[in-house]
Amino acid sequence: MQKTAHIIGAGISGLSAAVRLANAGFKVAVHEATHQAGGRCRSYFDGATNLTIDNGNHLLLSGNGHARAYARSIGTEAGLVGPERAQFPFVDLATGQRWQLDLGDGRLPTWVLDEGRRVPDTGLTDYLKLAPLIWASEETLVGKSIPCEGILYQRLVQPLLLAALNVDPPEGSAGLAGAIVRETLLAGGQACRPLIARDGLSAVLIEPAVKFLTERGHCVQLGHELHSFVSKDGKVFALNFGGEDVIQIADGDAIVMAVPPRAAASLLPGLKTPTEFRAIVNAHFRFEPPPHAAPILGVIGGVVEWLFAFPNRLSVTISNGDRLVDMPREELAQTIWNDVCKAGGVSGELPPWQIVRERRATFAATPAQNALRPGPVTALKNLFLAGDWTATGLPATIEGSVRSGDRAADLILAAQRG
Repeated sequence: MQKTAHIIGAGISGLSAAVRLANAGFKVAVHEATHQAGGRCRSYFDGATNLTIDNGNHLLLSGNGHARAYARSIGTEAGLVGPERAQFPFVDLATGQRWQLDLGDGRLPTWVLDEGRRVPDTGLTDYLKLAPLIWASEETLVGKSIPCEGILYQRLVQPLLLAALNVDPPEGSAGLAGAIVRETLLAGGQACRPLIARDGLSAVLIEPAVKFLTERGHCVQLGHELHSFVSKDGKVFALNFGGEDVIQIADGDAIVMAVPPRAAASLLPGLKTPTEFRAIVNAHFRFEPPPHAAPILGVIGGVVEWLFAFPNRLSVTISNGDRLVDMPREELAQTIWNDVCKAGGVSGELPPWQIVRERRATFAATPAQNALRPGPVTALKNLFLAGDWTATGLPATIEGSVRSGDRAADLILAAQRG
């Protein structure tokens, strides 16, 4: 008899688990509390700019194996586009200096040996000082592991770790930072080619997954909020969606809870979850990028940190953005646009714009908060956890989110075989 997997939450971790289990022969039912799949990885039409925009400018890398495999499984890997080589242009707004970090396309970080490809005014010994991150524990601070100063830190390490950890790097977990360094800078250019969903996150990573599932007879219910688990003898035996909407769980069926940490703790009392979160601020401007615009530009010395060039719009991302969440919107938009003009080499009055402030974008990737991340196994034998906030070994990233969904699915499949 075909077993059923109930996926609570249609964010990317839930959808990756759903697709993996569907491909393994499970009947899948996805239950999403809101009226849109995708969670914090989604697109929507914005009336202010008259464009479809993403709620966040999420960057993938060619070495994100789980995320790319997920896209491949739903037929959309071609929608992740980027340059042929791992090249990252930067600009320092304070000095006007521009340079390009060229990681090449090899499997080893030989780029650090080439003065023309590494960060200007840095030497090989500067990079060797990053070595302690490679084996650092997750309980150690970045600031206790490497010197958080100097040109290399200011021009590469700080922007990279700030984007990955979403905290001021010195207070971040050195172990999580080390995982990023191992999978990017240390893995050579073949792992670092930037990939962007040019047609939007939903079009590439979300809607095709929902279509994949529904076309194969699986169920994706939006606006279907789980109220509680009904458990007995160490297992979930029913899902209560309110009133008479109760779904019985048969022997061999399984549940993946892929919801935000606050909702997870409410549904599973006693569950340990992160308690501190940091904001990410994104801004979108309806403006045709100049022909020479790079797909992604690193910005040093301004409010803006990363500038993305999409068809018909320029978008920016600012991590660890709590300081900006209460700034008046018009003032913030103008401040960001001023940086965009300097960095992008464009000019003009403030075009149509939108500010998206995710106040709880990610958990704070500090040692203390990382220690609160639960693993995928729960006290209930048929209930597993997924989400970028669970203990993935990575900070809160799309790759970590997909890995968590894959891991939950694999545990269900292993339990079935066992």
